[in-house]
Amino acid sequence: MTGSNWRFRLTIRLAMPLLLGAVCSAWGQELTLQVDPAQSKALFTLSATAHNVHGTFSLKSGEIHFDPASGKAGGEIVFDATSGETGNSSRDHKMHKDVLQSAQYPEVTFRPDHADGALASSGKSTLQVHGVFAIHGAEHEMTVPAQIDLTANKWTATAQFYVPYVAWGMKNPSNFFLKVGDTVNIELQCAGTINLAR
Repeated sequence: MTGSNWRFRLTIRLAMPLLLGAVCSAWGQELTLQVDPAQSKALFTLSATAHNVHGTFSLKSGEIHFDPASGKAGGEIVFDATSGETGNSSRDHKMHKDVLQSAQYPEVTFRPDHADGALASSGKSTLQVHGVFAIHGAEHEMTVPAQIDLTANKWTATAQFYVPYVAWGMKNPSNFFLKVGDTVNIELQCAGTINLAR
């Protein structure tokens, strides 16, 4: 072994406990995930007779608190129900007026309270996030699988789940010419910055 190789390995061995200690110390604190509305949105897909209907909702605000040690979570993500659009103005008008009634219920929120799974200090992790999904004036408990990617002080996350909107009290917009499903597929795409509790 050359002198340079020996010194390199010794440096790594001495530095590793310090690096691990820093990671453990950081993850021993509560994390605050700030959500950036400009980088976040909700995509939805509704099955229909002719073709599937795709659309988006914009995010209004979001902040999530998470304690990796206990799995306890808090905060909320708020989406603007009035921003929903599918690219067809008459269809969107019907969606807002008859289905979402977004003038009366202008927000859709998700409030996490617990997450199961190990959160890596960097890179990708999958967590099972439990919380309350509020839409159309009612609250519903659900567990959502979320894929989270941490890089330095930034994070991104995606989560997919189904909303049985008819079973939850909303109207199915089907008519004689068009038949659509009773369940809509939602994909959340969020991104932002990470803050550690002091």
